[in-house]
Amino acid sequence: MKQILVTGGTGYIGSHTVVELLNAGFSVSILDDLSNSNAEVIDAIEKITAKRPSFTELDICDYNALDIYLSENQFDAIIHFAASILVDESVQKPLHYYRNNLLSLINVLELAAKYNIDKVVFSSSCSVYGEPDSLPVNESASVKKAESPYANTKQIGEEIIEDTIKSSSLKAISLRYFNPIGAHDTALIGEHPVGPPSHLITIITRYVSEKKIINVYGNDYNTPDGTCIRDYIHVVDVAKAHVIATERLLNGKNKSSYEVFNLGTGIGHSVLEAIHTFEKATGEKCNYKIVSKRPGDVEKVYADTTKANNELGWKAEKTFEEAIQSAWKWEKRIRN
Repeated sequence: MKQILVTGGTGYIGSHTVVELLNAGFSVSILDDLSNSNAEVIDAIEKITAKRPSFTELDICDYNALDIYLSENQFDAIIHFAASILVDESVQKPLHYYRNNLLSLINVLELAAKYNIDKVVFSSSCSVYGEPDSLPVNESASVKKAESPYANTKQIGEEIIEDTIKSSSLKAISLRYFNPIGAHDTALIGEHPVGPPSHLITIITRYVSEKKIINVYGNDYNTPDGTCIRDYIHVVDVAKAHVIATERLLNGKNKSSYEVFNLGTGIGHSVLEAIHTFEKATGEKCNYKIVSKRPGDVEKVYADTTKANNELGWKAEKTFEEAIQSAWKWEKRIRN
């Protein structure tokens, strides 16, 4: 049984990926500092899969602690999620984002080499594309100047991996996902940030349940209804892609030492469209107001997923409406 280390494995995308890894027959160990998640997620994962992953609370920015941990355990591959992820917070706290997101990655890569772990899947983001020249955006599109410190950490993170590969035996895949939404069908795991929600669908579900007004940031973008457009993808589809990418590395199916794949649906939805789809899918009413634009927001971006479809044999399966329904089911469960 292959041993997989998942950093940030109690987080939103990490926890769903752990479920899919366990269902695929892997042995999984999780490292997480619980800064934006809860250890109770481990119990939920066990309920879903009837298997319990190993869990250690650890800040991977702590080099010595990570060194000791890896010296005591053996792994065939690492999936690296652990990072701070909020665009608007990164604008306010850039140094925190550079320290946390880049130091953690450097520690993982340095110590992976020390302990002969040469396969890494990196959690990247469509934010590396900035404001793309053409849509849908594919993996060969130029990487623009980042719109936020968060996006910049993903750009730099990919560069760090690529440079490391040139001087080592490391083989890596970066998965650039667009906007993961939704929750597991069981409603046992989903997005549950420690602080206020910052991602649109979670804001909608949370604010509707709390009867708060949803802010729509800008309505004069160059889009059909004036609001930002994003490619929203069900988190379970994203999680399954991580399993496929891990298996690709373990089975030596990768075509080069470093590969990059977009994960999206290829369909863009605006903020107002998301609000109206939520209302249609749930029968609930959204109260919203238009406010001024936010710094760091890209106008519109959605994926060309041809490469992932053809090379990985992966394709997003769940619809936008299904993802929203699952997010609402999750929200209702955690409110009860």
